[in-house]
Amino acid sequence: MLTFCYQNQLVDPLVMKDPDEQTISTMREHFAYLQEALAAGSLVLAGPCEDLAFGLVIFHAENEQAAQEFMEQDPAIREGIMTAELHPFRVSLITGGAA
Repeated sequence: MLTFCYQNQLVDPLVMKDPDEQTISTMREHFAYLQEALAAGSLVLAGPCEDLAFGLVIFHAENEQAAQEFMEQDPAIREGIMTAELHPFRVSLITGGAA
């Protein structure tokens, strides 16, 4: 199993100030998608910067193609609310255990 991350960024940073119903629905799907990955054991961590500059998703996948597919299936990415960039990732330090 390999570890990857994707940095996601809102296409329009102002969209979250007054989101329409479609955006709200998609962001709920985005959160549920990541919750499912957490429950399945593939998600390491996910969350946004408090200033909404970007979000980060760190996860495990079998290979780069599977990682790319996981990222592209994120509802916020798929629906064009966010853009994302995939990178291989190595956990060097982590609270509570060895990397």
